[in-house]
This record gives sequence, structure tokens and C-alpha cells, in this order.
Amino acid sequence: MLLLALDTATPAVTVALHDGTSVIASSSQVDARRHGELLLPAVDRVLAEADLRLDAVTGIVVGAGPGPYTGLRVGLMTADTFGLALGVPVYGLCTLDGLAYAADIEGPFVVATDARRKEVYWARYADPRTRVSEPAVDRPADLDLGGLPAVGAGALLYPDSFPDARAPEHVSAASLASLAAERLAAGEELPAPRPLYLRRPDAQVPKNYKVVTPK
Repeated sequence: MLLLALDTATPAVTVALHDGTSVIASSSQVDARRHGELLLPAVDRVLAEADLRLDAVTGIVVGAGPGPYTGLRVGLMTADTFGLALGVPVYGLCTLDGLAYAADIEGPFVVATDARRKEVYWARYADPRTRVSEPAVDRPADLDLGGLPAVGAGALLYPDSFPDARAPEHVSAASLASLAAERLAAGEELPAPRPLYLRRPDAQVPKNYKVVTPK
């Protein structure tokens, strides 16, 4: 097994390689405006670090969000392209699950990432491997979480709503790869990537837009 994992659903552009036993190379850069520019060089970097070629990869793991439309689709399209070119399966994992997997919390907690517009993408977890609610997008002030611990940039951004906010701030592809490898080793069938946008993209066709065609 050699999994190439990547995620662009948060400001982090993150890539990792997992050989079925452990992460053998990883890269993460935080830049919300340069996903498309940074992702492929990061893939080249982790392959070089592991002294491997892309054609050695046996599966692709990609964070499926939730996240902003523009950033999220960079990772999803790249993963699909690699999968098609290499003839290997592409697996989609919820980005929030990757954050939860890296959390050093034993009991129930919340994962929250920044959704902008004064909102967060969030979900509840019973433990780092078990999500107990569907991902959602809400204003932090509207959530009643009973003071549960929370991880992620969204939790750190709104301390009034998440008084027990903790690291990690952003997802890492290393966590996504480790979670995927663990589930595959247990015989689970991982789903194909389906993007979790949760809301419409910011760019919209103006109302009363008229198509003008030459006569």
C-alpha cells in the first residue's frame, strides 16, 4: 500500500504519503489564496522526500470538505486526475474527520473550521475516530455545545462560543492518510470523493442576466 493524501478544504495545502504502516513524507503550507499554485509542488516535494515516483502510488485520499468552493475543488480535481492517470482508486474522507483523528481528546468533542461569513463548518465526535453528527455550517453564537472541547481554526477564532478550543488548527494530510490506512486495513470500503460544499459558491450569475448572441 502506498497512499497519496491531500487536502485543500482549509487554508492549509497539505500532502502526505503513507505506506500502510506509517507516514513516510508530508508537507503542509497555510495560504488560503494559493491552493492551485502550491499543491502540485507539494506533491513533488513529498515524493522526492520519500525517494519515490508517482506511479508507485496505489491509492489517492482526498479531503472532501466541507470547505469553500474554490479551494476545495483544487484538491478534488487533482485527486481525480491522479486517480485516472494512474488507474488507482480515489477515496474521499471528510476533512473534519482528519482534524478529529489528530485531536488528543478522549471524550466527546467538536471540530470547527472557519467557514468565513462569521460562520463555522462543524461536527460532533464521540472520540477521534467516531463522528456522531453530519457536517453543518452555522454561526457560532447559534450553537449550544455545552462547553465541549473543540479543535480547529473555527473554534480558535470564536472563543466566546468555544471556550475550550485546542489544537490542531488545520487538517493535515498525514492524519487523513493514517485514518484511511487504518480503515482500509480493517476491511472498510472507503467512499469515492463527494464534495461537501454545504452552501452555494460566492460567485453567482447576476439576476436578469441576458445572453447576447451575434445575429
